[in-house]
Amino acid sequence: MEDMLQFLEIMCVSGDLENQVELEEKTRLINQVLELQNTLEDLSARVDAVKEENLKLKSENQVLGQYIENLMSASSVFQTTDSKSKRK
Repeated sequence: MEDMLQFLEIMCVSGDLENQVELEEKTRLINQVLELQNTLEDLSARVDAVKEENLKLKSENQVLGQYIENLMSASSVFQTTDSKSKRK
């Protein structure tokens, strides 16, 4: 009978150890999921910032392109060769 009690006691301790290992594994996985969620949030915020910067740069490029076109059309250096030959 005493052997049986020792066996049951060992099984209970063993079960507690298994439960503890399982709990530690669950805790580790939960922490990993939370860390990955934070990383995803950071990456999403970065993507949004890059998209916004991209739109801003596209707009600036359009303005600069129009400015260059206006300068070129106003300058005689960039006029077609037909107008130069007419001057001669």
